Amino acid sequence: MPDFNRFMKQNKVKKENKKYAPTKSLTDEKGKPLEFEFRQLTSKENEKLRESCMYDVQVTGKPGLYRSKLNSSKYVAMMVAESVVCPDLLNKELQDSYGVKDPVDLLYALVDNPGEYSELADWVNEFQGFSKTLNDKVEEAKN
Repeated sequence: MPDFNRFMKQNKVKKENKKYAPTKSLTDEKGKPLEFEFRQLTSKENEKLRESCMYDVQVTGKPGLYRSKLNSSKYVAMMVAESVVCPDLLNKELQDSYGVKDPVDLLYALVDNPGEYSELADWVNEFQGFSKTLNDKVEEAKN
């Protein structure tokens, strides 16, 4: 059994931010893709995100009976947006430059290539500690 004091907060490993260049369409003056900075979410933040993406679906043949279902694409989009530290997706000037009013919409505008966005979502999933991407789980369930 480990020493009880090892569980104290001051002994917890600090989660470091990481950088990732999600798109080739935003570059520096030398043409190198700009890196975004990402932070790890806490379990509590993740749970709030998941809960905000749940909706009720009526059970077929059972009037008045509903089950919760996750809007997975909304959840992933919100998780990715919530992970971004830089650029500031809440910055009004940046939002205005893309004609959007929401961090998720701004992220979609910044990374508007579907393939790049998919790679970003996979990278963030792994960065957040999910060893399997949502697509991996869907494929697994199909087999």
